[in-house]
Amino acid sequence: MIPPAAAPAFLGQAGWGDAAIVPLAGDASFRRYFRVVDGGRRAVLMDAPPPHEDPRPFIAIAEHLLADGFAAPRILARDLEEGLVLIEDFGNLRVKEHLDDQPDAELAVYGRAIDLLTDLHRLPAAPVPPYDRAVYQREVDLLTQWYCPAIGLTVDQDAYVAAWDAVLPIVEQSASPTVTVLRDYHAENIMLIDRATSHGLGLLDFQDALAGHPAYDLVSLLQDARRDVPPQVEAAMLARYKAIAAPPPDFDAAYAVLGAQRNAKIIGIFTRLWQRDGKPRYLSFLPRMWDLLERDLAHPALEPVAQWFAANIPADQRHRALVEFAPA
Repeated sequence: MIPPAAAPAFLGQAGWGDAAIVPLAGDASFRRYFRVVDGGRRAVLMDAPPPHEDPRPFIAIAEHLLADGFAAPRILARDLEEGLVLIEDFGNLRVKEHLDDQPDAELAVYGRAIDLLTDLHRLPAAPVPPYDRAVYQREVDLLTQWYCPAIGLTVDQDAYVAAWDAVLPIVEQSASPTVTVLRDYHAENIMLIDRATSHGLGLLDFQDALAGHPAYDLVSLLQDARRDVPPQVEAAMLARYKAIAAPPPDFDAAYAVLGAQRNAKIIGIFTRLWQRDGKPRYLSFLPRMWDLLERDLAHPALEPVAQWFAANIPADQRHRALVEFAPA
């Protein structure tokens, strides 16, 4: 977490030349974040180094969300050539840590997060690419590309594609509106902030937004890859969303399909983060991901995909954290 070499000159041009640069966080991508402190002023420096990262989608979606009244970080300065962006600092109070400390606040906080989604879903989708069949299939293929080889399994890839082809029309032909899908809307990417707008929630990590089905961000929030959301909380929040948004009858099936799609994708991504990127901590999340995936596969809409898993990935191969495969 050494600041990028171009940071001092960038901050000087932005009027923050005397600021201290303090490591803040990294994530599953190549992006890194630093807190910039200048007396009573604070901001966050995003390092999105090209060619691995492009900060322009983050900037575009942030400005779109701000224009619609949501609390995305304001863009204070940018240098696209260096991949540096200075953004508003939302502080330190993430939903995840807040709920770790105050579990009794879970229903209230998740309720606010649901209400934000209902507001977002009333609006036209942002001008972003569609979340279409090609993207869905490319994402679920990450499981067979990374997880299965990691545990030494050879699987029927053609049948895997066919199984998803059988269930994805439930999402594609849904009567639900097309909305902005933030794609990583969960407790580690939502900040509790002191303002009345946007339900007091600050949004982070939305640069991969697409236009798709409204159930996806509900899955991201309520089937969280990094923290346990009790099934009763998930059920209560789905009921809250339905009471406000009045989705069509096919919503529950679409939620299950998108839950299985997202969870299969994440199993592949977390395996890749270990194997390719040297980030073994993500292995610890795999048992949770398999539990969530199996819950979704139990829905009747997922029968073709559930049959493929039963035939290709035995139950005793689904909950292995992969630690045993890590190099000594």
